[in-house]
Amino acid sequence: MVIRHDRTKRLIFFTRFAEKKMPADHYSSERLYGLDHLRALAILLVLMYHYRAFEHPGWIDAIGKFGWTGVDLFFVLSGFLISGQLFKEIEKNGSISLKTFFTKRFFRIIPPYFFTLALYFLFPFFREREALSSLWKFITFTQNYGLDVINRGTFSHAWSLCIEEQFYLFLPLMLLAAVKARVFRYTAFFAAFLIVFSLTARLIIWKDVIVPVLDTEDFWKVWYMNMYYPTHTRLDGLAVGVTVSYLMQYSLRFKNIVHHHGNTLFILGIVLLGISFWICNDQVSEEASIFGFTFVAVSYGIILMSSISGSSFLFRSKSYVTAQIAGLSYAIYLSHKGIIHMIQYALGQLGMEVSGNVSLLICLAGCITGGLLYRVMIENPSSKLKYRFLNRKIDH
Repeated sequence: MVIRHDRTKRLIFFTRFAEKKMPADHYSSERLYGLDHLRALAILLVLMYHYRAFEHPGWIDAIGKFGWTGVDLFFVLSGFLISGQLFKEIEKNGSISLKTFFTKRFFRIIPPYFFTLALYFLFPFFREREALSSLWKFITFTQNYGLDVINRGTFSHAWSLCIEEQFYLFLPLMLLAAVKARVFRYTAFFAAFLIVFSLTARLIIWKDVIVPVLDTEDFWKVWYMNMYYPTHTRLDGLAVGVTVSYLMQYSLRFKNIVHHHGNTLFILGIVLLGISFWICNDQVSEEASIFGFTFVAVSYGIILMSSISGSSFLFRSKSYVTAQIAGLSYAIYLSHKGIIHMIQYALGQLGMEVSGNVSLLICLAGCITGGLLYRVMIENPSSKLKYRFLNRKIDH
């Protein structure tokens, strides 16, 4: 009885603290502006990184060099947001509605993705490169395993979507199992284990698979296929996001630290990200391959903590631009390579310079326009269908 009374007192204290110290919409609103800034940053990093594969201004090589970390930022965000939804449902209902969760994920992810697949497989002109992986690998979200990016690099960026879909499939099942086995309180430790697991896997792969091909023509293909794309080597970002989400949900001390030190966390995250970039200056070096993904994930995890802190400038600054880019980020990610390819081809046919800054701006505008078309033609109708389907299930 004493323990329960003390717990109640702590909950009452924190509730009063939150009401006094935090903005009114912090808990009631699903829109966290700090996360919008990070989503917008993530997609811009990816765009700059992938733009280097096309005709581009020279400065893009320097700016876009570390753009690959935009995917890692997306992983951290996905781990945080998706697990957060599940943690709240467990806290409220003691369980997870798998039907509701998978329905929401289906209508959010699948229609735009399958539309993009149709563009790639039915309209070869949309392809930024010649050869695609097998259709069944795209449909089953297993394309990230055995992906030969050198010879089958078209729509290769779908590899990260495969990892996220696998995450969406297994996370709720694992959390349900943890609840039933009464080990849910160890979720943060399990997430930390996944980070160690990925790091160890990369260490073994480096020694057994990468070292034998270091000085061969197959190095890049083998490195991407075994080190960069597989799910088991890229769990760091997702695990960091889940850890932050779990601690924000269940640890008052952690939550208070985050909400009182938002700007300090931002500075710390930026410093660590700078160190991560130094480690990853040569992306395929031994240090970067083994430790780089972990350092990047932790750095972005700390910056994410800043973005959800009520004392952080990221949390308090609302931006229409970043909110819109964030909302379009998934559609832009799906379509940007095909759109850039078509625009540069058209500009070349018109006799315009395709490697200059003007071409870059036109391509960026085209990617945003493509994202808007996805929103109007696919995402909005899909969202309406989702709510109709969910409401019908509730009625029944």
